[in-house]
Amino acid sequence: MDIAEVAKRAGVPASTLRYYEEKGLIRSSGRLGLRRVFNANVLERLALIALGRAAGFSLDEIAPMLGDKGPPDIDRALLLTKADELDNTIEQLSAMRDGLRHAAVCTAPGHMQCPKFRCLLGLAAAGVISADRKPELVKKRRAKRA
Repeated sequence: MDIAEVAKRAGVPASTLRYYEEKGLIRSSGRLGLRRVFNANVLERLALIALGRAAGFSLDEIAPMLGDKGPPDIDRALLLTKADELDNTIEQLSAMRDGLRHAAVCTAPGHMQCPKFRCLLGLAAAGVISADRKPELVKKRRAKRA
């Protein structure tokens, strides 16, 4: 299958395929004229990469799981770590959503007089809720709960 066909079937640009090949995530089987040619199994590898990216894994984290030859060797411990990170992100986003909904309808004279809004400010200042994903924070918070 040439690079254009793979790009079409996988729904990614050919430039992404060339980049993935450069990073060692996929391998072409040769060339047909100037075009790279890939085996059909490249689509499964691309699906694994897409799934990993959707779950928040970096390409560097995905690469060892794909394996050099043979079936993928998915790191179960890394999956659990990522699941914990996602739990933390869900908790943060849920708290933020609930706080914003409350702030939108709060009857306090101003947001700074609203106890719930002030609590959100404190959590943000302490780094408990933030735009950054911090796996070490997840571990610390879970250890405190246990």
